[in-house]
Amino acid sequence: MSSADPDQNLSPAELAERDLQEKDRQAREAAEQAQLPYKWTQTIRDLEVSAPIPSNIKGRDMVVTLTKSKISVAIKGKEPIIEGDFPHPILVDESSWTLETTSNPPGKEVILHLDKVNKVEWWPHVVKGAPKIDVTKITPENSSLSDLDGETRAMVEKMMFDQRQKEAGGLTSDEQKKKELLEKFKADHPEMDFSNAQIG
Repeated sequence: MSSADPDQNLSPAELAERDLQEKDRQAREAAEQAQLPYKWTQTIRDLEVSAPIPSNIKGRDMVVTLTKSKISVAIKGKEPIIEGDFPHPILVDESSWTLETTSNPPGKEVILHLDKVNKVEWWPHVVKGAPKIDVTKITPENSSLSDLDGETRAMVEKMMFDQRQKEAGGLTSDEQKKKELLEKFKADHPEMDFSNAQIG
């Protein structure tokens, strides 16, 4: 298997069709996310969730429950704005919520900062059962990668590389290493027969 660009084997019509499917998928995903009563973004380390609330609401009117695996955000006496189980655990002590005044549109919003336990995992949604995003399409900004310590950054970059290689039908970094070791060993031992050698 080569790690060549998989696109080069596609005809212009197939490429156009694939681009159309990708745009369609993105539009569907965006429409599903827009239907949620909250907005959310994430980095590899944390999530930020925000939801508009009436401007007369004060902090004491909010009922916010955060546990390692669950969330509930509601205005007292009303249906929860967001409620459910997280797809992955959070660090409760590092997570928080605030009530902030917004100017555009005028009003308030509740903002939650959720700190992930696993700092190398993208979340497909905030709570199970909500519409998912395609985490394989996430390309983190290099700036957020540079914030990570060396070991974590190397692990994230390796995961991203392996993900791209898998999608392209190429070898993961571990498989490439094995292949390089085998090639070196072959060169050092020309007297041995490697015709049936397998990588994996």
